[in-house]
Amino acid sequence: MVEMFREIAESAMGSSLSNVSDSIILLMGIVLILILIVAIFAFGVQIVLALKYHKYNKKQNSLDMTGEEIARKILDDNGLQKIKVKSSGSVLFGNSYSHYFKKVRLRRLTWKKKSVASLAMASQKSCLAILDKEDDPDMKTRIKLTPIIYFGPIAFIPLIIIGIILDVIIIKGQSPICTIVCSVIGLLFYLASFIMSIKVLKTEKKAQNKAYEVLKNSNMATDDELAMLQELFKLYNIQYINDMIISLLELIYRVLQIVAYAQQNSSTSSD
Repeated sequence: MVEMFREIAESAMGSSLSNVSDSIILLMGIVLILILIVAIFAFGVQIVLALKYHKYNKKQNSLDMTGEEIARKILDDNGLQKIKVKSSGSVLFGNSYSHYFKKVRLRRLTWKKKSVASLAMASQKSCLAILDKEDDPDMKTRIKLTPIIYFGPIAFIPLIIIGIILDVIIIKGQSPICTIVCSVIGLLFYLASFIMSIKVLKTEKKAQNKAYEVLKNSNMATDDELAMLQELFKLYNIQYINDMIISLLELIYRVLQIVAYAQQNSSTSSD
């Protein structure tokens, strides 16, 4: 089994790992298997979520209002007239709230739809703006470190490339020290992104709870609709947690890759 994992790891890294210890190879294999298992589970959750979203997006809400109208009402009722409500077909942003651009973004299917799904998304994203107005401490931290959340994981590969180039130009390929240092910096960005993901989940759940309270206290949703909202929110949270677990496993795998790379180069240098 170790040899099979070694072949898989060599294929992934594109280099020989003959001098890497069996324990590191075994750990890399176990992490890859865990990533596959979690990814399969996450795919199943995505299917269930898509079906539920489609179902509730076809069911008209009791307010007979579009997502845009619902978001506008909640924002105006809470003194947030300056926050705009815009449609978004973006894969990156989707249904979201932007502190920097002062707007709530809703997907086109949610924006003009008078559905229960529109009620859920419009109310929850509007409540993120309310948390921002209330200076919620978790929301403040999320806003300050938003760039790390999006670009932290992306920085890993470019930093490795920079390290390799520095090793070739400065050290003339005699040592992988620059590659290792840049890889560690990349891992720190990756770790910061993971930590911030926890903060994002916390604020999303706070906004979900606030949306539930706002809709209930203002009689903007029936008991059945509130139950549907909770079901949708729960699925979204499970999906987000799955993504976080995969990110953590990827982080562990990156660390093991660096250790394997260091072991391989250390052995090669000593020869």
